[in-house]
Amino acid sequence: MPIRPERAALYPPDWPEIRTEVLARAGNRCEGSPAYPDCSADNGLPHPLTGSTVVLTIAHLDHNPANNGTPGNRPNLRAWCQRCHLNYDRVHHARNAYFTRREGKAVGDLFGEPA
Repeated sequence: MPIRPERAALYPPDWPEIRTEVLARAGNRCEGSPAYPDCSADNGLPHPLTGSTVVLTIAHLDHNPANNGTPGNRPNLRAWCQRCHLNYDRVHHARNAYFTRREGKAVGDLFGEPA
């Protein structure tokens, strides 16, 4: 997932190098998630099941962008295709969306007047 500008400060300055290391470890393929452990979709090619072009992203298993391990030891990070990453994060995204709407930060707030 692209890093949203308002969250960029949560990532370390060497994030591009960390990303490169994780992608190299994964062989530039999806490392498979708990829901899809056999996924090995190739970066930049059509996904074998969805047909969409694969863009590998780096997932934080604990959703903490500051928890990146050390060079050669990054157990909290996985290279995942969109399908694996979005599926893994679905509960986390739903919770964030709920609180965003409750705080009135969403366009067309569901709990107040229409935007």
